[in-house]
Amino acid sequence: MSQTQEESSMLAAGPVSKQTQLRSILQDLVEETLAPHAAIPPERKLMAKYGVSRSTVREAIRQLVEDGLLYRIQGKGTFVAGERVQSDLHLASFTEDMRRRGLVPATLLLATALIEAPLDVRAALGLGAGARVQVVERLRLAGGTPMALERGYYPAELLPNLGEQDLTRSLYATFATKYGLRIDNAEQAVWADAAGPQLAETLGVTAGAPLIVFRRTSSAGSAAIEYVTSWYRGDRYQIHMTLNLRHQL
Repeated sequence: MSQTQEESSMLAAGPVSKQTQLRSILQDLVEETLAPHAAIPPERKLMAKYGVSRSTVREAIRQLVEDGLLYRIQGKGTFVAGERVQSDLHLASFTEDMRRRGLVPATLLLATALIEAPLDVRAALGLGAGARVQVVERLRLAGGTPMALERGYYPAELLPNLGEQDLTRSLYATFATKYGLRIDNAEQAVWADAAGPQLAETLGVTAGAPLIVFRRTSSAGSAAIEYVTSWYRGDRYQIHMTLNLRHQL
Protein backbone atom coordinates (compact mmCIF):
# COMPACT_ATOMS: atom_id res chain seq x y z
CA MET A 1 0.00 0.00 0.00
CA SER A 2 1.34 3.45 -0.91
CA GLN A 3 1.94 6.19 1.64
CA THR A 4 -0.94 8.20 0.14
CA GLN A 5 -3.35 5.23 0.50
CA GLU A 6 -2.19 4.62 4.06
CA GLU A 7 -2.69 8.26 5.02
CA SER A 8 -6.18 8.25 3.53
CA SER A 9 -7.17 5.69 6.15
CA MET A 10 -6.30 7.98 9.04
CA LEU A 11 -9.37 9.15 10.91
CA ALA A 12 -9.90 12.90 11.10
CA ALA A 13 -10.88 14.85 14.19
CA GLY A 14 -14.27 16.50 13.89
CA PRO A 15 -17.86 16.44 15.10
CA VAL A 16 -17.95 12.62 14.81
CA SER A 17 -15.55 11.03 17.30
CA LYS A 18 -12.79 8.71 16.09
CA GLN A 19 -14.27 5.93 18.16
CA THR A 20 -17.64 6.31 16.38
CA GLN A 21 -15.91 6.44 12.99
CA LEU A 22 -13.91 3.30 13.76
CA ARG A 23 -16.97 1.47 15.01
CA SER A 24 -18.76 2.28 11.73
CA ILE A 25 -15.78 1.04 9.72
CA LEU A 26 -15.62 -2.22 11.68
CA GLN A 27 -19.38 -2.71 11.40
CA ASP A 28 -19.17 -2.35 7.61
CA LEU A 29 -16.28 -4.83 7.59
CA VAL A 30 -18.33 -7.34 9.60
CA GLU A 31 -21.52 -6.94 7.58
CA GLU A 32 -20.07 -6.70 4.07
CA THR A 33 -16.66 -8.41 3.96
CA LEU A 34 -15.85 -10.90 6.70
CA ALA A 35 -17.50 -14.30 7.02
CA PRO A 36 -19.04 -15.53 10.30
CA HIS A 37 -16.34 -16.57 12.81
CA ALA A 38 -13.57 -14.85 10.79
CA ALA A 39 -11.05 -12.88 12.85
CA ILE A 40 -11.05 -9.09 12.64
CA PRO A 41 -7.67 -7.32 12.30
CA PRO A 42 -5.65 -7.21 15.55
CA GLU A 43 -5.65 -4.09 17.70
CA ARG A 44 -2.16 -2.96 16.71
CA LYS A 45 -2.99 -3.13 13.02
CA LEU A 46 -6.15 -1.08 13.53
CA MET A 47 -4.24 1.48 15.61
CA ALA A 48 -1.58 1.88 12.92
CA LYS A 49 -3.97 1.94 9.97
CA TYR A 50 -6.42 4.47 11.38
CA GLY A 51 -4.12 6.51 13.60
CA VAL A 52 -6.07 5.91 16.81
CA SER A 53 -5.21 4.91 20.35
CA ARG A 54 -5.56 1.45 21.84
CA SER A 55 -8.39 2.68 24.08
CA THR A 56 -10.30 3.94 21.02
CA VAL A 57 -9.93 0.56 19.30
CA ARG A 58 -10.98 -1.37 22.40
CA GLU A 59 -14.04 0.79 23.01
CA ALA A 60 -15.22 0.41 19.40
CA ILE A 61 -14.76 -3.36 19.60
CA ARG A 62 -16.41 -3.55 23.03
CA GLN A 63 -19.55 -1.88 21.71
CA LEU A 64 -19.75 -4.25 18.74
CA VAL A 65 -19.33 -7.21 21.11
CA GLU A 66 -22.19 -5.88 23.24
CA ASP A 67 -24.30 -5.47 20.10
CA GLY A 68 -23.69 -9.14 19.27
CA LEU A 69 -21.76 -8.48 16.04
CA LEU A 70 -18.44 -9.69 17.44
CA TYR A 71 -17.28 -12.13 20.11
CA ARG A 72 -13.98 -12.63 21.90
CA ILE A 73 -12.06 -15.79 22.71
CA GLN A 74 -9.48 -15.19 25.43
CA GLY A 75 -5.95 -15.42 24.08
CA LYS A 76 -7.06 -15.91 20.46
CA GLY A 77 -8.69 -12.68 19.30
CA THR A 78 -11.99 -11.15 18.26
CA PHE A 79 -14.25 -12.79 15.71
CA VAL A 80 -17.39 -12.11 13.67
CA ALA A 81 -20.46 -13.54 15.36
CA GLY A 82 -22.65 -15.96 13.45
CA GLU A 83 -26.42 -16.03 13.64
CA ARG A 84 -27.93 -16.91 17.00
CA VAL A 85 -28.83 -20.54 17.51
CA GLN A 86 -32.59 -20.72 18.05
CA SER A 87 -33.91 -23.40 20.36
CA ASP A 88 -37.40 -24.51 21.26
CA LEU A 89 -37.97 -25.20 24.94
CA HIS A 90 -38.08 -29.00 25.03
CA LEU A 91 -36.51 -31.84 26.96
CA ALA A 92 -33.33 -32.81 25.13
CA SER A 93 -29.62 -32.95 25.75
CA PHE A 94 -27.34 -30.20 24.45
CA THR A 95 -25.87 -32.70 21.96
CA GLU A 96 -29.31 -33.56 20.55
CA ASP A 97 -30.34 -29.90 20.50
CA MET A 98 -27.29 -28.72 18.52
CA ARG A 99 -27.43 -31.61 16.05
CA ARG A 100 -31.08 -30.79 15.41
CA ARG A 101 -29.92 -27.27 14.47
CA GLY A 102 -27.38 -28.65 11.98
CA LEU A 103 -24.41 -27.72 14.20
CA VAL A 104 -21.56 -29.95 15.32
CA PRO A 105 -21.62 -30.20 19.14
CA ALA A 106 -18.47 -30.67 21.19
CA THR A 107 -17.73 -30.78 24.90
CA LEU A 108 -14.66 -29.91 26.93
CA LEU A 109 -14.55 -31.41 30.42
CA LEU A 110 -13.30 -28.68 32.73
CA ALA A 111 -13.60 -30.39 36.12
CA THR A 112 -15.22 -33.30 37.91
CA ALA A 113 -15.16 -34.48 41.52
CA LEU A 114 -17.05 -36.68 43.96
CA ILE A 115 -18.20 -34.43 46.82
CA GLU A 116 -20.66 -34.26 49.68
CA ALA A 117 -23.81 -32.66 48.30
CA PRO A 118 -24.37 -28.99 49.26
CA LEU A 119 -27.67 -28.14 50.89
CA ASP A 120 -29.33 -26.72 47.75
CA VAL A 121 -28.30 -29.79 45.75
CA ARG A 122 -29.69 -32.14 48.42
CA ALA A 123 -32.97 -30.23 48.37
CA ALA A 124 -33.24 -30.37 44.57
CA LEU A 125 -32.36 -34.07 44.30
CA GLY A 126 -34.16 -35.22 47.45
CA LEU A 127 -30.98 -36.46 49.13
CA GLY A 128 -30.25 -36.94 52.79
CA ALA A 129 -27.46 -35.43 54.87
CA GLY A 130 -24.03 -36.78 53.93
CA ALA A 131 -25.13 -37.95 50.46
CA ARG A 132 -22.46 -37.72 47.80
CA VAL A 133 -22.78 -36.38 44.29
CA GLN A 134 -20.58 -36.23 41.21
CA VAL A 135 -20.12 -32.61 40.19
CA VAL A 136 -19.34 -32.17 36.49
CA GLU A 137 -18.35 -28.86 34.88
CA ARG A 138 -18.23 -28.74 31.09
CA LEU A 139 -17.82 -26.18 28.31
CA ARG A 140 -20.27 -26.82 25.50
CA LEU A 141 -19.38 -25.76 21.95
CA ALA A 142 -21.42 -25.56 18.75
CA GLY A 143 -19.59 -25.40 15.45
CA GLY A 144 -16.35 -24.84 17.34
CA THR A 145 -17.65 -21.74 19.17
CA PRO A 146 -18.19 -21.65 22.96
CA MET A 147 -21.93 -21.73 23.59
CA ALA A 148 -22.46 -22.53 27.26
CA LEU A 149 -20.85 -23.41 30.57
CA GLU A 150 -22.64 -26.20 32.39
CA ARG A 151 -22.29 -27.28 36.03
CA GLY A 152 -24.25 -30.36 37.04
CA TYR A 153 -24.67 -32.51 40.17
CA TYR A 154 -25.53 -36.22 39.96
CA PRO A 155 -26.31 -38.59 42.87
CA ALA A 156 -23.51 -41.11 43.39
CA GLU A 157 -25.84 -43.78 44.75
CA LEU A 158 -27.89 -43.90 41.55
CA LEU A 159 -24.94 -43.24 39.20
CA PRO A 160 -21.93 -45.04 40.74
CA ASN A 161 -18.54 -44.41 39.10
CA LEU A 162 -19.99 -41.70 36.86
CA GLY A 163 -16.64 -39.91 37.01
CA GLU A 164 -15.04 -42.85 35.21
CA GLN A 165 -17.36 -42.55 32.21
CA ASP A 166 -16.69 -40.45 29.10
CA LEU A 167 -18.08 -37.13 30.31
CA THR A 168 -17.52 -35.41 26.96
CA ARG A 169 -20.43 -37.31 25.37
CA SER A 170 -24.12 -36.89 26.04
CA LEU A 171 -24.78 -37.61 29.71
CA TYR A 172 -28.39 -38.45 28.90
CA ALA A 173 -27.16 -41.19 26.56
CA THR A 174 -24.77 -42.43 29.27
CA PHE A 175 -27.58 -42.55 31.84
CA ALA A 176 -29.69 -44.64 29.46
CA THR A 177 -27.02 -47.05 28.21
CA LYS A 178 -24.85 -47.48 31.30
CA TYR A 179 -27.35 -47.16 34.13
CA GLY A 180 -30.72 -47.96 32.55
CA LEU A 181 -32.06 -44.53 33.54
CA ARG A 182 -33.80 -42.52 30.83
CA ILE A 183 -34.57 -38.85 31.49
CA ASP A 184 -38.31 -38.38 30.92
CA ASN A 185 -39.29 -35.25 32.84
CA ALA A 186 -37.76 -32.06 34.21
CA GLU A 187 -38.49 -28.75 35.86
CA GLN A 188 -36.57 -25.74 34.59
CA ALA A 189 -36.21 -22.05 35.44
CA VAL A 190 -34.78 -19.47 33.03
CA TRP A 191 -33.45 -15.98 33.73
CA ALA A 192 -31.03 -13.37 32.40
CA ASP A 193 -27.70 -12.53 34.01
CA ALA A 194 -24.46 -10.68 33.26
CA ALA A 195 -21.15 -12.52 32.86
CA GLY A 196 -18.66 -12.09 35.69
CA PRO A 197 -14.93 -11.92 34.84
CA GLN A 198 -14.19 -15.66 35.21
CA LEU A 199 -17.31 -16.80 33.38
CA ALA A 200 -16.71 -14.22 30.64
CA GLU A 201 -13.17 -15.54 30.09
CA THR A 202 -14.42 -19.13 29.86
CA LEU A 203 -17.13 -18.27 27.33
CA GLY A 204 -15.01 -15.84 25.29
CA VAL A 205 -17.13 -12.77 25.97
CA THR A 206 -16.53 -9.48 27.74
CA ALA A 207 -17.32 -9.08 31.44
CA GLY A 208 -20.90 -7.91 31.80
CA ALA A 209 -22.04 -9.54 28.55
CA PRO A 210 -25.64 -10.86 28.63
CA LEU A 211 -26.21 -14.52 29.45
CA ILE A 212 -29.27 -16.75 29.48
CA VAL A 213 -29.24 -19.01 32.54
CA PHE A 214 -31.09 -22.32 32.77
CA ARG A 215 -31.46 -24.29 36.00
CA ARG A 216 -32.94 -27.74 35.55
CA THR A 217 -33.81 -30.67 37.78
CA SER A 218 -34.28 -33.79 35.64
CA SER A 219 -35.72 -37.14 36.60
CA ALA A 220 -36.01 -40.69 35.34
CA GLY A 221 -39.38 -41.86 36.55
CA SER A 222 -39.62 -40.81 40.18
CA ALA A 223 -35.83 -40.56 40.68
CA ALA A 224 -34.22 -37.11 40.42
CA ILE A 225 -30.81 -37.67 38.85
CA GLU A 226 -29.66 -34.27 37.61
CA TYR A 227 -29.43 -30.76 39.06
CA VAL A 228 -27.68 -28.57 36.50
CA THR A 229 -27.14 -24.89 35.80
CA SER A 230 -26.17 -23.77 32.30
CA TRP A 231 -24.95 -20.29 31.34
CA TYR A 232 -25.58 -19.64 27.64
CA ARG A 233 -24.12 -16.75 25.66
CA GLY A 234 -26.85 -14.22 24.92
CA ASP A 235 -25.20 -13.28 21.63
CA ARG A 236 -25.24 -16.87 20.34
CA TYR A 237 -28.46 -18.35 21.68
CA GLN A 238 -32.14 -17.49 21.63
CA ILE A 239 -35.30 -19.27 22.71
CA HIS A 240 -38.40 -19.86 20.62
CA MET A 241 -41.76 -20.46 22.29
CA THR A 242 -45.20 -21.12 20.83
CA LEU A 243 -47.96 -19.83 23.10
CA ASN A 244 -51.65 -20.65 22.87
CA LEU A 245 -54.44 -18.82 24.64
CA ARG A 246 -57.05 -21.29 25.83
CA HIS A 247 -60.15 -20.06 27.59
CA GLN A 248 -63.83 -20.71 27.80
CA LEU A 249 -66.33 -18.19 26.49
